[in-house]
Amino acid sequence: MPRHPLAEFEALPYPILDVRAPIEFAQGHVPGALSLPLFTDEERARIGTAYKQISQEKAVHLGLEFFGPKMSAMVKQAKKLAPGKEVRLHCWRGGMRSGAVLWLLELAGFKVHLLDKGYKDYRRAVLAAFAEPRPWRVLGGLTGSGKTDVLHALAAEHGQPVLDLEGLAHHKGSAFGAIGQPVQPTQEQFENNLAAALLQLPPNVPVWVEDESRQIGRLTIPVALFEQMRQAPRYVLQVPREARVTKLAAEYGAESPAELAAAIERLHKRLGGLATQQALAAVEAGDFERMVELVLDYYDKTYTHGLALRPGEPARTFMPVAGCNPSGNAVTLMQAVSAAGT
Repeated sequence: MPRHPLAEFEALPYPILDVRAPIEFAQGHVPGALSLPLFTDEERARIGTAYKQISQEKAVHLGLEFFGPKMSAMVKQAKKLAPGKEVRLHCWRGGMRSGAVLWLLELAGFKVHLLDKGYKDYRRAVLAAFAEPRPWRVLGGLTGSGKTDVLHALAAEHGQPVLDLEGLAHHKGSAFGAIGQPVQPTQEQFENNLAAALLQLPPNVPVWVEDESRQIGRLTIPVALFEQMRQAPRYVLQVPREARVTKLAAEYGAESPAELAAAIERLHKRLGGLATQQALAAVEAGDFERMVELVLDYYDKTYTHGLALRPGEPARTFMPVAGCNPSGNAVTLMQAVSAAGT
């Protein structure tokens, strides 16, 4: 079987067909890949049991029994997924599953490019990508400073390379961060998407990224990448509290009161009983500025504590700004970077 090493495989322009079981695909897949499972989750489990408890030969025969009746349907599905009839293909290790589907599709007139060593090799490359050194600029600021909006302005208006971790994580990084966002990907898929985003960035130009804790919702920033961020120059926007309250009240006032109340309940231990009850009452009354004021007391203290310098970390550059104007604040950042020569 002709096989491509990962770099060659990724450079090809054809659709990627992932023939692993649906549960494997859902756990994590190459971004943009299409699922064409050779076996259902149940079939895969039965084959694995036969392999472990009886023999490899029994597992292979069982696999053939499952494969035979579905061959025609698989070809039809492959034609829908890849009308051009030229595809990239992989399974977990580049073994029997991808070999069987390659044989079937070539019999049906497809040209198939097989990934050597399969998805397992792709995952090895994903994890290695986070340790690749690159220059970073970290954008900090208290909750409600509009950091993500500024990142987008830096990219759109100044051509700056940007990594939007919260966008990739589908989460804004606080107890309220999931509200209004799509469901978070799995940790594995987050890592795959993150590695793909890094691949699109220039390797030797400083990349802007938002100051984050290691956890974004239930996802974790890979440790090698997080350590690079910790060692990077940090530019901290100092936005007046009133402006932050107004921004957050407008954003969250448009969301579900029930979801806001649930987020406040999750902060109960940190806010204290009285502040929690007052914040819940503010949501019920539609007084979102009051709700934000109460919650910000906790977040401002937490973030300010996190700004404390650790050994070996570079000094912060604090940048007072008038409000939450993304374009104006992006200009201020670019001027500061130019003046500092960083």
